[in-house]
Amino acid sequence: MVDLAGKLWYGQRRPLWPLLPLAWLYQRIARNRRRRLQARARPLPVPVIVVGNITAGGTGKSPLTAWLAHFLSAQGWRPVILSRGYGSDRPADRPMLVTAASDPASAGDEPVMLAGQTGCPVVVHPKRLESARMAMEQDLGDIILCDDGLQHYYLARDLELAVFDGARGIGNGASLPVGPLRELPGRLREVDFVVVNGEATGPVPDHPHRFIMTLEPHRVRNLATGASQPPSWLSGLDCIALAGIGNPQRFFGQLRALGATVEGRAFADHHRYTEGDIAMADERPLLMTAKDAVKIRPFAHEQCWVLEVEPTLPATFGPAVTEALRRKLADRGLQPSSSRET
Repeated sequence: MVDLAGKLWYGQRRPLWPLLPLAWLYQRIARNRRRRLQARARPLPVPVIVVGNITAGGTGKSPLTAWLAHFLSAQGWRPVILSRGYGSDRPADRPMLVTAASDPASAGDEPVMLAGQTGCPVVVHPKRLESARMAMEQDLGDIILCDDGLQHYYLARDLELAVFDGARGIGNGASLPVGPLRELPGRLREVDFVVVNGEATGPVPDHPHRFIMTLEPHRVRNLATGASQPPSWLSGLDCIALAGIGNPQRFFGQLRALGATVEGRAFADHHRYTEGDIAMADERPLLMTAKDAVKIRPFAHEQCWVLEVEPTLPATFGPAVTEALRRKLADRGLQPSSSRET
């Protein structure tokens, strides 16, 4: 059940073709909505960078957002990350400031993970414009990174980055519900960068500014004790792997590429783990992603290990983002501070 969409959307065929009229209607509604909201959106007094995708499901947006947060901080900016907080059970009455210690059930798993990975303020609310206003009112930073916000057109943006899973690409090329497309590939003509997570073995559209991102293993950390091992520790290891992410098979394949023998257990994206999910019938280590770890952490046992990865991009990517941002700010008359190399 977990990978049903993958089977239906990410092959060469379109088994849901009888639903094509719905796909056509979906695109028409989405296109009209976009035009209406873009016409009403007003630029903010601080730069806004949006990371998103035109496909449904996980592609690697959050790792790229974390990379940008570190990069911009090194340039002298003070980034604030905005997130919808998918999976949160908190009433959306006002934006919530998230830290690494926040409860994922209230804040969402990815916001808590991003807060821990970047050290930047993370603000959660379904309406990212409300989060942006709170960030400015409280002077939380001077540049906004919107995670998974490409279709959130209430929020005006200076730069757009679209992320693809390199193995999946645009799948069968059809719109929801027949295929995985939220927007048609022509939308990419308006984004500033396309970032492909992993080697582009699937159908990924061309773009003049396309870069490959790889998620390099950094360490394997015990979730209960904090002890760590190098990635080479996984070579020859017989383990169980949990993944409640958009593409669980990518994680299982990464562990196997590191030499592990893996029994994979895939869950739905943003799955809320219970102690029963990590109950052990044997002594094999239990491996998970950082996104899973923030939810399992409160009841982790000593067999729980998290594979921590670091996104790696070509050396030319950062300067390309810097130059594109400089041009956009100049067009808006928002010259960056002289302390920043932009």
